[in-house]
Amino acid sequence: MASPSATDKHKVFRTLHEAGCFVIPNPWNVGSARYLQGLGFEALATTSSGFAHAQGFADGDMTRDRALAHFREIAAAVDVPVNADFENGFADDPEGVAANVKFCVATGVAGLSIEDFAGNGADPLYDFDLAVARVRAAREAIDAAGSDVLLTGRSEGFIHGRPDMDETVRRLKAYAVAGADCLYAPGIKTREQIEAVVKAVAPKPVNLLVASAGLTFKEIAAMGVRRISVGGTLARVAMQAFISSAREIAEQGRFDSFAGVVSNAELNAFFHSDRARRD
Repeated sequence: MASPSATDKHKVFRTLHEAGCFVIPNPWNVGSARYLQGLGFEALATTSSGFAHAQGFADGDMTRDRALAHFREIAAAVDVPVNADFENGFADDPEGVAANVKFCVATGVAGLSIEDFAGNGADPLYDFDLAVARVRAAREAIDAAGSDVLLTGRSEGFIHGRPDMDETVRRLKAYAVAGADCLYAPGIKTREQIEAVVKAVAPKPVNLLVASAGLTFKEIAAMGVRRISVGGTLARVAMQAFISSAREIAEQGRFDSFAGVVSNAELNAFFHSDRARRD
């Protein structure tokens, strides 16, 4: 059976955002992407932190070209739509964002996000007008490419020391007007915060980051959230298991953590069948 085209994936991704609620988990390599697809998830999203840590980098230290190669690899590895965590577009000025977004669109992803984190500790977010111009530039670049890639506008205040609800809402509303198809404020957690964002940008869909136990899928969907992502948390779950096991060996000379681990045969069976299905 032929794999779906990029255009097919774009259509599916946009349809997912039209009604209801769905989980878009975040793989960090091809194996985790294919396994998540095998579990029935209808779309996936990359994670800048999960990928960076797996490559031995801090989040934010990957180059544009390595990120683009990662997007291309993940998008080609699965039949479901993939959203790219494109961080700040790897540029500060709108012109640079636009140029890089065109490269991102060409990787085969069905969506991409642009955030307003500037990387400056004293003033972590881009100035409001510049931040809006950057989202508008991304939208224009997607349109100029003749693409239907879905654009997510992210406001990063809650995870970078500026947990100002009024400013977050102001930015998200402006990003929606500038052309963002989906809005996202990582770090909001309370029912009041979530409902305020959903109401502010309606009828456009909202992505909610879930990085800890708490609200259930059913509760989140009832608040009007359209898309739920987990960021780098699944990658950290895997890293935590590795760290705990490695420390047990190094510090105690014990291998108790190996009990109950998934078998090589089980993983081989999954990936053999997955590849046979794709071929």
